Amino acid sequence: MSATTGPRPGGPLLEVRDLACHFPVRLPGRADDGLAVRLLGRPGVLRAVDGVSFALPAGRTLGIVGESGCGKSTTARTVLGLQAASAGEVRFEGQAVTARRNGAWRALRQRMQMVYQDPLGALDRRLPALSQVAEPLTVFGIGASRAERRARAAELLEAVGLSPRLQGRYPHELSGGQRQRVVLARALVLEPSLLVCDEPTSALDVSIQAQVINLLTDLQARFGVAFLLISHDLKVVRQVSHEVAVMYLGRIVEQGAPDDLFQAPAHPYTKALVSAIPSPWRKEGAQRIVLEGDPPNPAKVPSGCAFHPRCPWAKPVCRTEAPVLTDVGGGRRAACHLLAPAASAAA
Repeated sequence: MSATTGPRPGGPLLEVRDLACHFPVRLPGRADDGLAVRLLGRPGVLRAVDGVSFALPAGRTLGIVGESGCGKSTTARTVLGLQAASAGEVRFEGQAVTARRNGAWRALRQRMQMVYQDPLGALDRRLPALSQVAEPLTVFGIGASRAERRARAAELLEAVGLSPRLQGRYPHELSGGQRQRVVLARALVLEPSLLVCDEPTSALDVSIQAQVINLLTDLQARFGVAFLLISHDLKVVRQVSHEVAVMYLGRIVEQGAPDDLFQAPAHPYTKALVSAIPSPWRKEGAQRIVLEGDPPNPAKVPSGCAFHPRCPWAKPVCRTEAPVLTDVGGGRRAACHLLAPAASAAA
């Protein structure tokens, strides 16, 4: 990676600071509202992402996990400049990422690519696999000739495990795992330094999931690419990630090394997630923590700690003051009043 396009010396490849992404919505009107408000609703704000910060070094994997609707995918789209941020900053290789579709945005997007959840939906059903992988090279004017671009595409398809006899097939003629390999090859053909993977295995059978997970690990070792892995599957995230961030209602509530986080989760929400999956690292006799109710509406985030309505250990301070993501030891950070001695004593 050249000095002009790489991250700052000693700095992260991707840096996200206080990122927020809010959307205007209409909330149901109340009985005492006027007729127009009752029919059209009251204006409100949906806080899909609300103050997220993290850093991702080159060649490493950060996994982001949480329930559906917690803001994982919105974070991914905003990082790539596909969604405008309401506040905060995203810096990639030392440059600010915005949603303005200009030359600078295109240059950055060449080095940061996305792997979508549904491989069939992400591919053009009218083009064979080889043509789809070669297409980004044509778009960015890379390669002296069509033959050279197709040769590069064929080489990369073989690198991800798709044999030459399958490269001329159309997406509907390939299996789910084979289609995901085409998507990975198409994302890698521009030699990016970051891949954002949004649920890359959720649409695949269990046996195929294992193949794709192993493939991601091999590709990172071979090409040195960093991964921002979005998933609700903790087993997948634990296997491939160097660090894990747990999101709840648009905020990171815990972040740390996967082994530490899964063996001894600190935040009550993380404890509930870990207890819900079959796990060889779960302590003997540990019981599953069943959370009551559904996650609150992001347009009506509870006061204080957003998790307190579902937390079995909530204190009075949890209902009034929002906790801050702070160091809780061992290189781990968590946002919980129960982990802050001063706040716990005050409660």
